[in-house]
Amino acid sequence: MRRILVTSALPYANGHIHIGHLVEYIQTDIWVRFQKLRGNRCIYLCADDTHGTAIMIRANQEKRAETELIAEMAEAHQQDFAGFSIRFDHYGSTNSEANRSTCEQIWLALRKADMVVEREIEQLYDTEKGIFLADRMVRGNCPHCKSPDQPGDNCSNCGATYSPKELINAISTISGTTPESRCASHLFVQVEKLHDFLEEWTQSGTLPKESANYLKNYFLNKELKDWDISRPAPYFGFEIPDSPGNYWYVWFDAPIGYIAATLEWCELTGEKTDAWWRGDNAEIHHFIGKDIQYFHTLFWPAMLKVAGYSLPERIHIHGFLTVGGQKMAKSKGTFIRAATYLRHLNPEALRYYYASRLSSKIEDIDLNLEDFTTKVNSDLVGKVINLASRSAKFVADTGLSASYPDDGGLFAAGASEGEAIAAAYEAGDYSLAMRRILELADRANPYVEQNAPWELRKDPSKAAELQDVCSVALNLFRQLVIYLAPVLPDIAEKAGELFGEPLDSWEQAQQPLTGTKISKFKHMMQRIDPKNVQAMTEESKEEAALDTTSQDPQSRNYEDSAAPLKEEPLEEEINFEDFMKADLRIARVVEAKEVPESRKLLQLTLSLGGDERRNVFAGIKAAYDPVDLIGRLVVLAANLAPRKMKFGVSEGMVIASGGGGKEVFLLSPDEGALPGQRLH
Repeated sequence: MRRILVTSALPYANGHIHIGHLVEYIQTDIWVRFQKLRGNRCIYLCADDTHGTAIMIRANQEKRAETELIAEMAEAHQQDFAGFSIRFDHYGSTNSEANRSTCEQIWLALRKADMVVEREIEQLYDTEKGIFLADRMVRGNCPHCKSPDQPGDNCSNCGATYSPKELINAISTISGTTPESRCASHLFVQVEKLHDFLEEWTQSGTLPKESANYLKNYFLNKELKDWDISRPAPYFGFEIPDSPGNYWYVWFDAPIGYIAATLEWCELTGEKTDAWWRGDNAEIHHFIGKDIQYFHTLFWPAMLKVAGYSLPERIHIHGFLTVGGQKMAKSKGTFIRAATYLRHLNPEALRYYYASRLSSKIEDIDLNLEDFTTKVNSDLVGKVINLASRSAKFVADTGLSASYPDDGGLFAAGASEGEAIAAAYEAGDYSLAMRRILELADRANPYVEQNAPWELRKDPSKAAELQDVCSVALNLFRQLVIYLAPVLPDIAEKAGELFGEPLDSWEQAQQPLTGTKISKFKHMMQRIDPKNVQAMTEESKEEAALDTTSQDPQSRNYEDSAAPLKEEPLEEEINFEDFMKADLRIARVVEAKEVPESRKLLQLTLSLGGDERRNVFAGIKAAYDPVDLIGRLVVLAANLAPRKMKFGVSEGMVIASGGGGKEVFLLSPDEGALPGQRLH
């Protein structure tokens, strides 16, 4: 039996849980439930992330104490999680004495290791509110493409990164005034001192391949930057004991909340924290989003190493959620709160749909609401639950057959799939697990159709045959539900009531159930009505209109920018002559339109100056509206061989960065560049 401690990233107390957040918590809960079903000792710990400037400002605006605000949000968060059957063994808060004492212990270890250095930095300051401004609290014109209303760390238009001081016409989002530059003393952790350890650890198999490959290049001949670990007053958080007037930056005490939550759970259960965080016989698994890899792959292991804690066995990393191929948007009703979803739809439906889309790779997943409706109705209601609903009532009096009937090898085939399905769950490749399980359902349903128990019941002389057919159908249903139990805990519980025993062990899928009474069949799941989906999105639009916050649908608790991890490693080195073979030219978009037959492509007509025109198909449909592209300057790879596609011939390639889907950013030249000019 393995001993496993599992965490999800701590939800920030400044906003409600929404369907984007739920990707991570559902993903984690499925993995934990699977481990328990396999007989492993697995605990799932989490807490609210409660500190930072944003909490302080909101509490001030609402004229109440920060502690009152975070208590209210903690209750709301836990209610939302419970609504989706996300079950924690303990749920804490970073604003706890357990977290304060653990922060102090780790801080002391960093001090003793001579890892901390103090120096002054220049930062924008809101003179009206009397606070230093975090990057996201400043907006202005991008210093590169001049796009207006951009945040203080990176431009949403051209993708450039910069410091808040570089913004043109910078404005404080807190007061609307022009901030001034001031110096303040900050404390830094010298992560570079652990360069060799971190380089080795990141390549040890703990991280997904995409992250490990990037970090391999990241460490090559580069020094790690010092980590700014403090913030000056006023700040809602823990004051640093040996640095009065300074507070630990929220990203210092947030991951320490994992240990603090364990400490609190151990106090309640009589267990020892060190047995989970300093022993050799416990695994630690973190589930996080790709946006916070930097903290969990560099800063967090550095802190653990210096303080003598165990390092994570595995960091599981997922991508963002898009809805209908686009970033969640309040105006479109696709920024959906967890509570809003629960008022209209079955939470098990979303758990299943996310599971069917989640793989072991760092990939964004898309919630297509039309596909969601069709898939849940077809897979769960039409293929799984129907096995029971069309057979259970016919054996309510007789129960299951005394011995398992001949089913042509269906149950045995399902049993033999158990380890392959388990391996997919273990690897986090839930989409593969769902496909394997539904393949079993696709084999089971023809058996019921061919034997038609609803016809057999009309002939009393076929009562024994009817009992056998229903016994097979119900055992195949039971086997499927056991495999689906990590994803569908509510349906698994109802199925357990049907069979008179809980479905709480993976091994139950290896042996059929015989000679057992069957309880009266109770409804397990309704089909999704598209009207309810529409009502949910309409309510989300109404909520958005009343929402005065500026919460980013995918945001975590960001107070300052950190260099993001790229998911692609550097290519092999080339020489100058190889690079010059690519003829990169400035081009202007003179026409842009959708390609109806394609989900990804836009058709662009590009001018290279004069009468020179190029037709190019670009995979940027999810990220750009065609009308917004007309007149824009782009960079064209002009000497690529024409590529024949079913939509026409593509005569080059526009240059962009990003991971695909909505996360695509076209490269644009500075003002003054002209179509036809070559890049050198």
